[in-house]
Amino acid sequence: MGRRKLILCLFLAAACVSLLFLPTDRGATMQTPPTAPRPSGHGRIGVYLTAFGVLREDILRGVLEARKAGKIDALVINVKDNHGDISYASSVPLAGALGASTGLLDFKKLIPILRGQGFYLIARQVVFNDPILAKHLGYSDGWVPAADPTAIAYNLAIAREVAALGFDELQFDYIRYADGGGLAAGYEARYAAIDSFLAQVEASIGGRIALSVDLFGRVMWDWNARRTDPIGQSLEDMSAHVDFVSPMLYPSHYTEQKYTDGPYLVVQDALTAGKKRTATAIRPFLQVFDRAIPAGMTIDSYIASQIRAAKDYGADGYLFWEPSNDYRALYRVLGVPYSY
Repeated sequence: MGRRKLILCLFLAAACVSLLFLPTDRGATMQTPPTAPRPSGHGRIGVYLTAFGVLREDILRGVLEARKAGKIDALVINVKDNHGDISYASSVPLAGALGASTGLLDFKKLIPILRGQGFYLIARQVVFNDPILAKHLGYSDGWVPAADPTAIAYNLAIAREVAALGFDELQFDYIRYADGGGLAAGYEARYAAIDSFLAQVEASIGGRIALSVDLFGRVMWDWNARRTDPIGQSLEDMSAHVDFVSPMLYPSHYTEQKYTDGPYLVVQDALTAGKKRTATAIRPFLQVFDRAIPAGMTIDSYIASQIRAAKDYGADGYLFWEPSNDYRALYRVLGVPYSY
């Protein structure tokens, strides 16, 4: 508790917010009332934060400077990560039994403060890549099948709990099977399991919170419609249940040379192909981390190329991914007056 109070105090100094020291019960009443209009998620520009990133004063200071400069207006914050850890104090019984609930973040205090700064708040829930649950269920590779009844019930319970915390949107990541095995027929059961899970989420909380999914970038390509990908992600199926899809358009992850060397082209082609197959808003994740930057480009020009393509080809906003939350290069590109 002492560390959390310290970090929140540092946040207060950076944000010039007086709300932090209000009593907890009053802080809880500052959340958006259930009857208030839901903030729009369209056109949002945001960054991803881990639970530990939220607890770092220097990272929060950068985020606040970017918001003050009008360059970002959304945050994606882990509520359940790919280690299986839940970042808040969960009341889901299985989470307690597994020791997955860390209680690192107090969203009753944090959400009103961030919303007061004008942020649209997205909760990121990793679904089927869950080493803690996998070990409990006897799976050896850190993944749980999307058809496993316990995995489904567990993640639905967490999703319902998160929907009541005050976030504007719930984003599902690793909502797929593990990659590998090659393109082939015979994966229909995997596609059906992913579709069924999202249908249950939509029926349970779709009217209470905006929903989104993270997708492999390759899901945008036309061949995805043939349903031969072992990960089980179908653009048509999944987009039917959510308000936004977020393909992870990281040029460094492609095998084609034209894409590894062409960050603009990756975003251009993915958006062009994806928009022909779904009417659901596409809000891509763009690569900010320094990996496989082509010769002749800097990380700054690499980021800027992706942003230009997202704007030119009609992305409905975009999100930035840097797994360690080091956004110094991004802030240079955006013109945010900030340094660590």
